[in-house]
Amino acid sequence: MEYNDQIRNRLKRIEGQLRGVLRMIEEDKDCKDVITQLSASRSAIDRTIGLIVSTNLVHCMKEEKDSNGKDSETLIKEAVELLVKSR
Repeated sequence: MEYNDQIRNRLKRIEGQLRGVLRMIEEDKDCKDVITQLSASRSAIDRTIGLIVSTNLVHCMKEEKDSNGKDSETLIKEAVELLVKSR
């Protein structure tokens, strides 16, 4: 599976968000602000997971089908299960 620059950039932004949360904790910032930033980080991670699955679904389907003989419906169900599991 190939991870493009868009995905890498998203992950770098998330990394920056989490470093910011750590800094906020070290500076004893208000709990609401920390939770707000953690929620934003979690949302960004969820969106990145969705992007990875959607971007690579066709490629993964072809690769899995070639190696395991699974049909498209089974592969799509597995992709959806990955998304649900990530929550």
